[in-house]
Amino acid sequence: MAFAPLDQVLHNQLRLAIMSLLVAVEEGDFNFLLEKTGATRGNLSVQISKLKEVGYIEVKKAFKENYPNTVCSITPKGLSAFEHYVQAIKGYLGQ
Repeated sequence: MAFAPLDQVLHNQLRLAIMSLLVAVEEGDFNFLLEKTGATRGNLSVQISKLKEVGYIEVKKAFKENYPNTVCSITPKGLSAFEHYVQAIKGYLGQ
């Protein structure tokens, strides 16, 4: 049995957590992701940028009550990559 290659972008704990959260909700803002992942602001920002660079998430920056607000949502490409990653992991687990 051959094991499927794992997407190296998603094979990172924080990036996988971000994607998992965004799959479950339509969109999430920076503070939501910060609270749910327990990451530092700097690390979360870097990982969001990496996911955006590969086209897995869309990032919208705006202002909410005079404060900057970053909102992330998963793209069709990101959803497809996530689904393939989950299937590949299941293959490793023998499911």
